[in-house]
Amino acid sequence: MPTLTICALALIAATANADVRLPALFSDHMVLQRDAKCPVWGTATAGEEVTITIAGQHVVTKADANGRWRIDLAPMPAGGPHTLKVAGNTRVTIKDVLVGEVWVCSGQSNMEYQVRRSNNAAAEIAAAKFPRVRLFHVAKRAAAKPQMDVKASWKRCSPATVAAFTAVGYYFGRSLHASLHDGLDRVPVGLVHTSWGGTRVEAWTSDAGLRSTEEGSYLVNRWNARLEGWPERKKRFDAKLAKWEETAAVARRAGKRPPARPRIGNGPNDRHRPGNLARGMLQPLVPYAIRGAIWYQGESNVGRAYQYRSLFRGMILDWRKMWNQGDFPFLFVQLPNYKVGKRNDPRTWAELREAQTLALALPRTAMAVTIDIGNTRDIHPRNKHEVGRRLALAARAQVYGERVAYSGPMYVRMQAKDGALELTFAHAEGLRARGKQLIGFTVAGEDQQFHPAIATIAGDQVVVHSNKVKSPVAARYGWLDDPKCNLFNSAGLPASPFRTDDWPGVTINKR
Repeated sequence: MPTLTICALALIAATANADVRLPALFSDHMVLQRDAKCPVWGTATAGEEVTITIAGQHVVTKADANGRWRIDLAPMPAGGPHTLKVAGNTRVTIKDVLVGEVWVCSGQSNMEYQVRRSNNAAAEIAAAKFPRVRLFHVAKRAAAKPQMDVKASWKRCSPATVAAFTAVGYYFGRSLHASLHDGLDRVPVGLVHTSWGGTRVEAWTSDAGLRSTEEGSYLVNRWNARLEGWPERKKRFDAKLAKWEETAAVARRAGKRPPARPRIGNGPNDRHRPGNLARGMLQPLVPYAIRGAIWYQGESNVGRAYQYRSLFRGMILDWRKMWNQGDFPFLFVQLPNYKVGKRNDPRTWAELREAQTLALALPRTAMAVTIDIGNTRDIHPRNKHEVGRRLALAARAQVYGERVAYSGPMYVRMQAKDGALELTFAHAEGLRARGKQLIGFTVAGEDQQFHPAIATIAGDQVVVHSNKVKSPVAARYGWLDDPKCNLFNSAGLPASPFRTDDWPGVTINKR
């Protein structure tokens, strides 16, 4: 019997008398997005009538021929707890459902970094008694084929549940929870954490999103070429592995060191394959209603910083298209200071930060600058509290309309005058140097050779010059991996590193 026919019969059999089922997102202690249509979906017997009730709403639908169903709940105000009931041939009851603000927290290791590893962890964990903040931690899964669900469950935020959760996400959510009120009550906050250390931006982008850009298409095609002949390679590897296991067992029994385990290389389910994390850890969350997303990633793409300009922008657009909720807020962390080592060019990190900054051209984006709170010797700085707070400042100002400073000084334009360069900034209220004098600036002439600059503050401007550059044409600030720079505004927020020139960088041809 043809394989396709067997699969079709299996699907029919599976849905003939199927229980009503919902994805893991729909479970006790969940948070629904307030003031928005909230999709609820799942599976049941094909053609089965399914009834959904919550907070006075009563919606009826039917499962399609594949046993799938979906409804959209009408917008609800913040509050709860409610009970969500789904009834067909079987019933599902979901208790302690809150309505509030839902944020996706994603990226690589600095987003995955746990509360128990952050500064003052013991005290922070002991104080994490926020029953109206809810945590959803997606298990890691890279997938060559689209997944329908994830392994996770909602938990109330408490000392027993917060320790292993994303520190940046938790401190962001806690800060939001403290600032958002609906009448006398704090608005509930739901945090959906889906991240994986050491991963690249292209893995978090769907195939369609990747194919929409030249650089994304290049990466997909390169990986597909690597995977040609994979079934045969896998078969040969399995035989080699079986033989190795026998040899290793003999060696261990003899008290000897086993030979090196054979390696197969990257396969179709590799976490670095473009699209694999989107398929395994992101698309199963769609179309769950969210307010927005926070993102901390880029370390694994620093060697291809110019390419990241296209890939990062493409990923943001891809997520918005997947969710089909318009231009939802996307807040991200600019890479902090970190010493990369002698074998790496220190300008790669500066170019990656620039690529991140360029994404601010997209609507409803904001960036938390962290150039002052990194760790020279550790790519995983422990001060995640301040990272989360700065992201929350951006959300409070850009998303929730609070009149609060959320950004440090951002370069706007340059004017040459009398052998110096006048640099104008936005978010420049109360420009100041943290320290005795302003540092971190360099200038260059037409020869493109940069020299340390003398910098002085004049209102919302910084004036820079150097005795070694008679006619400067370009300025840079913090243009290293681990720069010493100290320009802040009156809100205590640091200026973003920048350059005024567009001369080719060290990663311009890296793919």
